Amino acid sequence: MAKKLKYGFIGSGGIAGIHLKELAKRKDVELVALADVSEKTMQAQGEKYGIDRLYTNYKDMLKNESLDAVSVCTPNKLHLQPTIDALKAGCHVLCEKPLAMNAREGQRMLDAAQAAGKKLVIGFQYRYNPRTSYLKQAANEGQFGNIMYGRVRALRRRGIPNWGVFGNKDLQGGGPLIDIGVHALEMAHFVMGSPKPVSAVGDIFSYIGNKPSDKIETAWKGWDYKNHTVEDLAVGRIRFENGAVLTIEAGWAAHIEESSWSFELMGDKGGCSWNPTKIFTDEAGHMVNKTPAWLGDESFDGM
Repeated sequence: MAKKLKYGFIGSGGIAGIHLKELAKRKDVELVALADVSEKTMQAQGEKYGIDRLYTNYKDMLKNESLDAVSVCTPNKLHLQPTIDALKAGCHVLCEKPLAMNAREGQRMLDAAQAAGKKLVIGFQYRYNPRTSYLKQAANEGQFGNIMYGRVRALRRRGIPNWGVFGNKDLQGGGPLIDIGVHALEMAHFVMGSPKPVSAVGDIFSYIGNKPSDKIETAWKGWDYKNHTVEDLAVGRIRFENGAVLTIEAGWAAHIEESSWSFELMGDKGGCSWNPTKIFTDEAGHMVNKTPAWLGDESFDGM
């Protein structure tokens, strides 16, 4: 029988619950230990998943446990040091997105992984979604030709998180762009062939999150508007080394008809959209829209 991957967690609340739920299903993973400054949260997760090795200091966990891998599920500001410490302790690391608060921190984390000879993976699970895989294969086959332009959208009409520290810029670094926008952005960039960016420009706006939420009926009322210091809407434009251009719109609160989470690519031979999943091209002297008959199992409920 193959050796089980001994797994630990730095941060056990919020998104860690999704990691725990999925890892608990695997026969090749052993959930060994949790580390969290919140004993209440950690104990609840420990009881749910049968984990009795609990630490209020993640450094003690890394020192005392022989772990193969850890998930870092802390607020964004606390991604850097726990990730570096886990890599130095000989662990592979799955760090929740975004990787870090800025590019300098991200580079330090990548350098630490290389020095330790361990894998550092960012939580961009939608890269492996069947929709993304289908469009990536089509791009690899040359169906789009030279991709010139990409358009990314991650927009909610009203979906400002009313839990955690999502609205705290000091702890999170930003709002919807690095929360939901990065997923759609990463998928589009991946399908494009991961060209190297050479310039970027953007703008941010705050106009709803910093106001009381009790006057408009929404599913997520009661966000902490008094401490809301991140943007509600971010828009940007990236130019790549190969001449391609990509634009992005990401918002938790946008006055639009309905929420939208997708990307479109335009090439000189064809184009595509992620949701709905379609390819646009020319065949037999006509403009054709192609839709896959089946994409496989996927867990997609929008953002």
